[in-house]
Amino acid sequence: MATEFTGTGDPARSMALLWRTAGDGGSKPGPRSALDVDRIVAAAVRLADAEGLAALSMRRVAAELGVAAMTLYTHVPGKGELVDLMLDSVLGELYPDEDVVASGAWRTRLRTLARANWDFFLRHPWALHLSSGRPPLGPGVMRKYELELRAVDGLGLSEIQMDLLVTLVNGFVRGTVGGVQEKVDAERVTGISEEQWWAATEPYVAQVFDAQRYPTAARVGPVAGEELGAYDPDRSFEFGLDRLLDGIGVLILDASR
Repeated sequence: MATEFTGTGDPARSMALLWRTAGDGGSKPGPRSALDVDRIVAAAVRLADAEGLAALSMRRVAAELGVAAMTLYTHVPGKGELVDLMLDSVLGELYPDEDVVASGAWRTRLRTLARANWDFFLRHPWALHLSSGRPPLGPGVMRKYELELRAVDGLGLSEIQMDLLVTLVNGFVRGTVGGVQEKVDAERVTGISEEQWWAATEPYVAQVFDAQRYPTAARVGPVAGEELGAYDPDRSFEFGLDRLLDGIGVLILDASR
């Protein structure tokens, strides 16, 4: 699903921008510009939220801000650095109440973690299309990692197991929420909803489906129900998360022995 990569910009410049350790680049003699990195990132996020990463370019962001494209390069050197800044910025939205992922039973903490990330991807579906194997190591990313590690701290797990559990839960959420975005993308590309597609397809399925040849599918699958299209990403998320937490419970029990 990934169509863009984080970490493609100049590392030194990206880190300076992420942590705001260098000047904005706009401090030159003359009238001070109202444009800064924060405004550029906010405009880029709004654009990506509305139209996806495919619409993102330095020229398009400049147009959204009503400035010349070259003006942006004074503050952000390129799209690679901009994507890093965008992701780190929106990750800062997670866990406004930091205590919520470090209090209560471990199962509640991990469920809160998973649901927060699920909601995050629904707000910013473009983030699903980012391959973050080389993450932007800014304050948003580091804060997220710190808080999520706290959710699995004190359970008798090794540091490696803690890291692996956080990665496991995040990977599960990312994979499952992709089903939601696929539905949205399909509707946008085809111009018809999933319900409309199933309604149009159902009469033809009824003509060719042989329950004797596929008895298990007839008994279990969506063709066995009152209507087709039974897949529900949210239900799959809840079911899968419960099973994942069950397995984690076994790991925690083993660690306590």
